[in-house]
Amino acid sequence: MSDTRHSLPAVPPQPESPSAEVAKGGGTGGGGTGGAGTGRVGTGEARPGAEGRGSFSSGRFLARAAFLTALLTAAGALLGLARDQTIAHLYGAGPDTDAFLVAWTVPEVAATLLIEDAMALILVPAFSLALARRATASALDPDPVRLLVRSTLPRLFLALGAGSALLVATAPWVVAVLAPGLPEPGLAVDCTRLTATCAFTFGMAGYCSAALRAHGSFTAPALIYVAYNAGIITTMLVVADRWGVRAAAAGVAIGGVLMVVVQLPVLWRRLRARRPVEVTVTERGPKDAGGGPTVALALLAPVIVFALSRQSQVLIERFLAAPLPAGAISHLNYAQKVAQIPMTLSMMLCTVTFPVVARAMAAGDTERARRRVERDLALAGIIVLVGAATVVACAPQIIEVLFQRGAFEPADTAATAEVMRVYALGLLGHTLVGALVRCYFSAARPLWFPAFAMLTGLALTTGVGTLLVQVWGVLGIAAANALGITVTAALMLHGVGRHSVPVSLRFMTGGLVKLAAAAAAATGSGWLCGALIPSPVLGAMAACVVVSAVFLVIARALRAPETDTILRFLSRPLTRKLAHAR
Repeated sequence: MSDTRHSLPAVPPQPESPSAEVAKGGGTGGGGTGGAGTGRVGTGEARPGAEGRGSFSSGRFLARAAFLTALLTAAGALLGLARDQTIAHLYGAGPDTDAFLVAWTVPEVAATLLIEDAMALILVPAFSLALARRATASALDPDPVRLLVRSTLPRLFLALGAGSALLVATAPWVVAVLAPGLPEPGLAVDCTRLTATCAFTFGMAGYCSAALRAHGSFTAPALIYVAYNAGIITTMLVVADRWGVRAAAAGVAIGGVLMVVVQLPVLWRRLRARRPVEVTVTERGPKDAGGGPTVALALLAPVIVFALSRQSQVLIERFLAAPLPAGAISHLNYAQKVAQIPMTLSMMLCTVTFPVVARAMAAGDTERARRRVERDLALAGIIVLVGAATVVACAPQIIEVLFQRGAFEPADTAATAEVMRVYALGLLGHTLVGALVRCYFSAARPLWFPAFAMLTGLALTTGVGTLLVQVWGVLGIAAANALGITVTAALMLHGVGRHSVPVSLRFMTGGLVKLAAAAAAATGSGWLCGALIPSPVLGAMAACVVVSAVFLVIARALRAPETDTILRFLSRPLTRKLAHAR
């Protein structure tokens, strides 16, 4: 294999952040349409060869891509809540649900490794390099993009198929390792065999997503969790009476297939049309000694180790919770799914701007990459801290509104709310880790430092969790998770300036401290507001408004970074109304 070293082409000067463009009214504006099979600018897809405001590197395009990704991610998150509500309603928080959640560990690991982290961090730079070579190749030369597909897809297809078959065959041993002492191991084995197909389908979905994002196409990749959750919900509603909790596992398998189906037609059109996606290659751009671009194993190792270490937190939690009373794993799962919604929303911006940072680093423009990363970290921090403050302030009301019906009883609500409040303490850490790792893996060669930082945090989570579970039970597991990921984030923030993008450690640390202080004050205000309103729905809504308002006021007073950007965005509609009134 030839070593591509993840070199990427240079690009024009970096645009403003999507949030800034949205604040200026560029988030929902019009825009022309591309040719057949090229996608629409207004739907988050770049026109090959386009210039100006619709081009892949323009701030207006990034704003639209981020806006559309936000809408589709929110839709997927809402369907995810509906999925969890359906599981809670049909199966409650008992031994059957615990058995299914142990089996669900397989697709959760596969999603992190094959969709969210490893596949994207490896293949987005690889496809970006192939697209740059396509832009400079003559019509008689082999298409570098198709060469990349031919050299990677067949091998990946066989490897994922073999891995899925192996999981089916070894399901009893997988369950025994993941959750020793589980009350219903046979049921967990059946569910694991059904969900094992995700090792294949998630890998294919992750491959398609990475290729499409490198092409500047974000619509289909953002739809995958909408399709996934819709498949799970539909399957449960149709066959739950006959299959019990196995229906949920079958839904996971069907949802994985739908993830691939919604992307394949778009990717097929992209690969068939040999049109150059807008890139600029300079003297510092990549020069290939020969042959098509391939992904060397040495480049994969640090990314895979990081992704597996990050997802192993879930494995550790369920391993420690398996001997606890029935329902412990379920309470952990429900709490984690709801608490992580703010983190998911905060990561949308980083997903869209990852190719921009990668190209800036490859071009040697570290100053442009630094500005981009610092703004992304601040904006992501604002979103996740407002969400975390809301979660802590009104956790019982949120869980009661979302889940307390059917087999999910008030005792389950109280237990889940307690766990969710502890989980929320680590949300900023989770967001920083997800954002910072893109800096490390945007370099010419992926670095090992994130993997070492993640392993350090995982060791801390394991050790502290083993001690605290004996004292605090399931709350101790959640506390260990928050501590481990926070330490990992601190290590990665401290090292990013030396190993990757030269982010100002003092500036970012000071800004995050100010944002955290604003979030702490907002949490108290929201808690009081929720406690004074007896209705859980109205209490949660009022607390959300109060938390957001108090946070922004205090953050602005403390001169926290990017607060003005958010306030300008929020005040834009009011300014327009006043202008029309005049």
